[in-house]
Amino acid sequence: MSFESLGLAPFLLRALSEQGYETPTPIQQQAIPLVLEGHDLLAGAQTGTGKTAAFGLPLLQHLGTAPQAVGHGPRKPRVLVLTPTRELATQVHDSLRGYGKHLRIPSAVIYGGVGMGNQLDALRRGVDLLVACPGRLIDHMERRSVDLSGIEVLVLDEADRMLDMGFLPSIKRILAKLPKQNRQTLLFSATFPESIKQLAMEFMRNPRQVQVTPQNTVAENISHRVHPVDAARKRELLLHLLAADARVQTLVFAKTKHGSDKLATFLEKSGVQAAAIHGNKSQGQRQRALGDFKSGKVKVLVATDIAARGIDIDQLPRVINYDLPMVAEDYVHRIGRTGRNGSSGEALSLVSQEDAKLLRQIVRLLDRDMEIRDLPGFEPQVPIRWGNSAPGKAEVPGGERAPRKPGGGRGRRPHAGGGDGQRHAHAGAKSHGGPREAARKPAEAGRGRRRGGGNPGGGGPRRDATR
Repeated sequence: MSFESLGLAPFLLRALSEQGYETPTPIQQQAIPLVLEGHDLLAGAQTGTGKTAAFGLPLLQHLGTAPQAVGHGPRKPRVLVLTPTRELATQVHDSLRGYGKHLRIPSAVIYGGVGMGNQLDALRRGVDLLVACPGRLIDHMERRSVDLSGIEVLVLDEADRMLDMGFLPSIKRILAKLPKQNRQTLLFSATFPESIKQLAMEFMRNPRQVQVTPQNTVAENISHRVHPVDAARKRELLLHLLAADARVQTLVFAKTKHGSDKLATFLEKSGVQAAAIHGNKSQGQRQRALGDFKSGKVKVLVATDIAARGIDIDQLPRVINYDLPMVAEDYVHRIGRTGRNGSSGEALSLVSQEDAKLLRQIVRLLDRDMEIRDLPGFEPQVPIRWGNSAPGKAEVPGGERAPRKPGGGRGRRPHAGGGDGQRHAHAGAKSHGGPREAARKPAEAGRGRRRGGGNPGGGGPRRDATR
């Protein structure tokens, strides 16, 4: 299937062709025709599926083919895209400007953490397209610097994350200011908890629903490995893993903002080029850290879950969970940063006894085995009690990988035993998940190979993070 067969206008097809995008991803194939037909849409799409183009291309076509009626007063926004984080807002805005390069559509992006001057100037000049974080949009509403009465299309991007971050009251305040008649609403979410369904029932009209990737599936080309360790020795083990190959770019996840800073400082003092990114950093600091990481100037980026949402590094080889996420679903989002575009990826987790419960939840969620490997010199003083749902089974003493059978399977596992070596956390019957997030071509714009190998998605290097 081609983009042309989806019914997109020539000015969009030209921009896509110039950027080397040829084949739409599954979410684009399913969503674009429905949006062009004017339906409200509930779309289940995780990071890496190409969702930004799935809503961005049809809304640009709407703006480009149905010009705003000339009236009195300043130009009012016609399309509003709400995102949970300022980096995601910037990235979405950049993507839409790229797709709409042959259109003259005035646009603006507004988010917190920076001064309001430039945003106020852009809104005074008038825009058709507005990308915003809920909190800063509320600020402008209270100042009466934005008029939302002309919104024709509303997009809620990463709706589950917005609700997780406590934006539900803000979203409802914003919705109350939007036209109720003749408004098209598109909601994109990785998961659909009850709160999302309730929100959809309140403000959407007979929405169509598409789900391109079964929830909580991960790419098959990512290897998952757990290293048991005492909590007090996690930093030493992390340093050991990083030192084993200092050239490998690594995204390290920490639980808290303060913890991210402390860990990055420790790594720097230990001779590792590292930077931290989290919600307390200024916009300039965060963009500088991301830029240094993408350019290779910094080899290790320490991040919190929200700050790293959607970080897109081409062929990032390794993600390390220094702290396991408190919510099992966030593991999927974390490791989705690696193993993209068909390349292999490695997801390592440093797990102490207090993390065992979180690991069990992750294993059950993924419904697949997870290798457990003690590293010599870092074995916990007291063996970790995994519990019945994630029993450790020794495979080969010394932590060496067992030889594969001719058919590709692994060697027979002996009975459960202690000692170092390779074991597996079990989830019951192993699931092989659903289709990979990128079916035939790389899914996100700005990622991977271009001509003959790229697809628009989130567009450009991903830069999601907090408002």
